[in-house]
Amino acid sequence: MKKHLLTILLLCTCITLGFAQNRVITGKVTDQKDSSPLPGVSVTVKGVTGVGTQTDINGSYKLSVPATAKILTFSFLGYLPKEVAITGTSVDAQLGADSKLLNEVVVVGYGTQSKRSLTGSVSKIKGGDIENIPVPSLESAIQGRSPGVYIQAQNGKLGQGIQVRIRGASSVSAGNQPLYVIDGMPITVDDFSTNGASTNPLVDLNQNDIESIDILKDASAAAIYGSRASNGVVLVTTKKGKAGSTKITYNQYYGFSKPTGERKFLDAQQYVTLLREAGTAGGYSSATIESRLLRYSAGNDDYKTYKVNTDWQKQIIQHAPVQNYNLVFSGGTEKTKFYISGTYNDQKGWILKNQINQYSLRTNIENQANSWLTIGANLSVSRTQNHRLDNDNAFSTPEQIVALAPITPVIDPRTGLLSGALDPATGNPNGNFPTYFNPLLNSESSYFITTDYRNLGNVFGEIKLMPSLTFRSEVGMDILNSTEDSYAGSLTLRNSGTGNGVGFNSSVTSLNFNTNNFLHFLKDIDKSNIDAVGGMTYQRQQNDLNSINGQQFPSDAYKKLNSAADITGAASNSTSYSLLSYFARANYKYDDRYLLTLSGRIDGSSRFGANHRYGFFPAGSVGWVLSQEEFMKNQKLVSELKLRASYGLTGNSEIGNFPSRGLFSAFGYAGVAGARPTQLPNPNLKWETTATTNLGVDVGFFNGRLSGSFEVYLKKTKDLLLNVQVPATSGFTTITQNLGKLQNKGLEIQIDSKNLVGKVTWSTSFNFSINRNKITDLKGQILLGGGDQVNRAIEGQPLGIFYTAEFAGADPKNGDALYYKNTDLGNGKRDRTTTNDYNQAVPVVVGDPNPKYLAGLNNSVSYMGFDFSFLLQQVHGNKIYNGGGQYMSTGFSNGFDNQTIDQLQSWTKAGQITNVPQARLFGGNGISPSSRFLDDGSYIRLKNVVLGYNFPKAWVSKIKLSSIRVYAQATNLITWTKYKGWDPELNSDAFSGNITQGYDFYAAPQAKTITFGLNVGF
Repeated sequence: MKKHLLTILLLCTCITLGFAQNRVITGKVTDQKDSSPLPGVSVTVKGVTGVGTQTDINGSYKLSVPATAKILTFSFLGYLPKEVAITGTSVDAQLGADSKLLNEVVVVGYGTQSKRSLTGSVSKIKGGDIENIPVPSLESAIQGRSPGVYIQAQNGKLGQGIQVRIRGASSVSAGNQPLYVIDGMPITVDDFSTNGASTNPLVDLNQNDIESIDILKDASAAAIYGSRASNGVVLVTTKKGKAGSTKITYNQYYGFSKPTGERKFLDAQQYVTLLREAGTAGGYSSATIESRLLRYSAGNDDYKTYKVNTDWQKQIIQHAPVQNYNLVFSGGTEKTKFYISGTYNDQKGWILKNQINQYSLRTNIENQANSWLTIGANLSVSRTQNHRLDNDNAFSTPEQIVALAPITPVIDPRTGLLSGALDPATGNPNGNFPTYFNPLLNSESSYFITTDYRNLGNVFGEIKLMPSLTFRSEVGMDILNSTEDSYAGSLTLRNSGTGNGVGFNSSVTSLNFNTNNFLHFLKDIDKSNIDAVGGMTYQRQQNDLNSINGQQFPSDAYKKLNSAADITGAASNSTSYSLLSYFARANYKYDDRYLLTLSGRIDGSSRFGANHRYGFFPAGSVGWVLSQEEFMKNQKLVSELKLRASYGLTGNSEIGNFPSRGLFSAFGYAGVAGARPTQLPNPNLKWETTATTNLGVDVGFFNGRLSGSFEVYLKKTKDLLLNVQVPATSGFTTITQNLGKLQNKGLEIQIDSKNLVGKVTWSTSFNFSINRNKITDLKGQILLGGGDQVNRAIEGQPLGIFYTAEFAGADPKNGDALYYKNTDLGNGKRDRTTTNDYNQAVPVVVGDPNPKYLAGLNNSVSYMGFDFSFLLQQVHGNKIYNGGGQYMSTGFSNGFDNQTIDQLQSWTKAGQITNVPQARLFGGNGISPSSRFLDDGSYIRLKNVVLGYNFPKAWVSKIKLSSIRVYAQATNLITWTKYKGWDPELNSDAFSGNITQGYDFYAAPQAKTITFGLNVGF
């Protein structure tokens, strides 16, 4: 017994001595930037193995260390490691962010990858860079921020379609828009508009909820999306909650918009003077001319004194307030993290009757159910109401109001009503009309409202099968319910065709279902790292559409179709497609120097023929991190140097749902129902295929203070999906076939620099890109664009090239419009003599709507709580065709439309040298399509400017807040351009398409918006 007691005492003594040799250190680790706690920071003792801990949710830690310990080491992903000497029992640390590491992670298909290990071409845009920018959709917010990405809005109408081209157009007839994927789910981007002006489904997404946008540009990055990746892939990742106390953030801004530009038209005196001259030159009598002027002057002779001088252009500009309110709750524990965001957005367009009103709610939640299972959901709901306008080819579209004569009063003095309205006493306008239908009547007596209800989200589960292997299953749905409701009342008689009202209603339900199921393997073996993913995905989209028309309403007080006496039409249809895919990707890295990526995807689509239902899209890339080599480690100039090369195949399937099938449609005759064939089958129809080669260099200098990326690429597309003509004797005109080739090649440069660090920070980001597009094979076909058909698809030329007669100015002898004959003389020469006979002028290539280069420059400066940033965007070398020029810029040769101010330079006497032919009323002098209406579309735009102030934390904390920021912001503030039109960023929504590019037909200019905002953190 004594022996056992002695042993116990000896053991206790040893334990006591052991504790006497250790000491307990406590402390807190915070972010150097905002002093917020950092959970999960690794705390170790320098030089001692096996002793360490992690900070808790509050950033606090407690660690027993040997008595001889002198230094603690703190390390955390995304932050610079820090060593702190132990001087007592409490050791705190503040960690500074490692900007190089924070920018390192990029989102790729079905996973993430460190930028240092990336061998493909991916551009990343942070969500913080586009927060609170007052634009309707995310594409406008990222404009000018990434090389090789050309973004162009059709016009300044809110909610209109936006053209996005990543490394050029890859198709002539199929879709050229990129694939959009939100939190792993491809979303619906179909345009369901019925009024001729396309809409943009991305308007339904709240850009303040975006964490990052990753743009996959080459085949190595995008091929894992296979048949839909030829036009690039845009991966949108929404914000997630972080472990820690709940953070509440409130954001709001308020401002106003106005047009970026206006055109100059003739005033009353100039109009009357030039019209008299044009009427005489056109062979009309003075009495005929004066009677027309009398008519436009509302039946009186005020036009003789120029008493009425209406600037119709200003009549369509309305007060345009912009307001946005956003409330966010985020936080959670190590097991459960959440992000909840609610937004109200109300934008009134500067164009009369144009407005967007939106409510949206997003909830992202993730739960670590146990050590091997993680579950979560990303869900958003929104309601967007868009007060729409007709397309640019309708007189009810406000911008065409400029055609009205300045001598016409806004209010007809005889009736007290808007000019052109019916006289309620007589039921007619007394024979006196404005030049055309007055669009202001639509603002009084009509509406066109599109309302979207959208539910977008996915749920997921991730199982950890073993330390290096996980399985993830995702199920998502994008449900879009879109309704259109329109009514045109009695005031619109001249435009609608009936004096008792016309109504229309349509509804679309689009259900887009998607599921992804894949394994992810990640393991380090000695110096090797293997990161592999493989699985399957299934997608099915179904669209159901219904519409109904009615007319003859009792009065304008009745606007719903149940009040229509005559239901004039109805329609109902349904369409769907499905896609079944298998994919795999493997990334291999050896010694952080040698990189290899292989990927492949098999797609089976219901859209293609039975003989080519499945397609295979492989890709491979390699990388070499030279900066990790021994011969580079002794120098300090180059901190990073990586070479990249990739090659792969991607596809394009955006051609509609049934192009490969023989189709029939209902057909009735003499009251007997029947069917008739409407489309020839093609069981051999398959994907367009694009082969992309990419070479890149990533370089950094001075420990990351200066970095850059340089890339060249070549994209070759074959098996173009085209409607090929067939003999009419077959009973059909075309059949969809794989025929033709085109290519894009280009250069991209991205340069980032930290010019100043410390109390004053100044960073600069510059991007520059060149793309050359060329159609290499169309089997002799020439495809025409819309509008005046001046846009063409021709072998050997860029897509959409302008091909028409070449204008040569005015004949000094008689004022006739002249054109170059341009007949082929052989040996590459053409006849440069001129003719006034338009039919003798051979059409030639006169311009290119595709830019020669794109550029963007972003600067950010901060000091003592103040921050200032600006973004410049440049588009250079493209041409724009003014399709409305034949009406507004031909000296009344095409009618009585008001003319642009340059027509005052028209030819008036023999020997006069001018580019403006003689003004001849209805004389057709120079109205035919030609290079006369072609202008330089280059521009530089001050896209975004922000000036903000963050109140000091010491002051903010006294009122129990974590942060307060106020700011002023301007979008599209200044535009430098030589373009004579309203705005150089356009493409008429009446004639838009792959071939019809850079075509201006009364396209409204972009909005210039100034806002003032407040951000408060609780």
